[in-house]
Amino acid sequence: MAHMTPLPTSTTPELADTFETFERILGFVPNSLKTMQRKPKMVEGFGVLTNAVMDPEGEVDLGFKRLIAHFASRAAGCQYCEAHSLVAAEIHGISQAKIDAIWDYQTSDHYSEAERVALDYALAAGSVPNAVDEPLMVRMREHWTDNQICEILGAVCLYGFLNRWNDSMATQIEDSPTRMGERVLASGGWDGGKHRP
Repeated sequence: MAHMTPLPTSTTPELADTFETFERILGFVPNSLKTMQRKPKMVEGFGVLTNAVMDPEGEVDLGFKRLIAHFASRAAGCQYCEAHSLVAAEIHGISQAKIDAIWDYQTSDHYSEAERVALDYALAAGSVPNAVDEPLMVRMREHWTDNQICEILGAVCLYGFLNRWNDSMATQIEDSPTRMGERVLASGGWDGGKHRP
């Protein structure tokens, strides 16, 4: 059960543009932001950071950055964000076949070697204690430029904030990510955890 009740989006009309951004990303305004709107400047700031990290003019594919977010969230153990990030990945062009192979990314033909190492990096960067080491950075630099690595780490860090927020709030998971979790993630132990109603 959520530790704080989400407020209707109409509570803070000045956040309408920011909420619209997240409707484009996910197809709905997440309960995390509906709760966070008690502090409107936090929602605004998070919206600015999200737009910067998920810049459509960036060098790393937007859908793939959502997969990066998924792996960072998996490392952190936030089941809310694990499911949300896959919904966003699908909306931003990641194929159903690739999403369905998420547990087998190391061996699946749906993932390139560059993607595999970046997802390893997301797991390491999202872990506590942090597990990014020099051998992993050598592997990353075989496939990704420094600019691209900054974008990838930006996605990890963006979701690091969300992981802490949603797990601390026990944010109630919405229908669409619940369905994604049940369909794709349950085979790996996902059950929605504290985020279920």
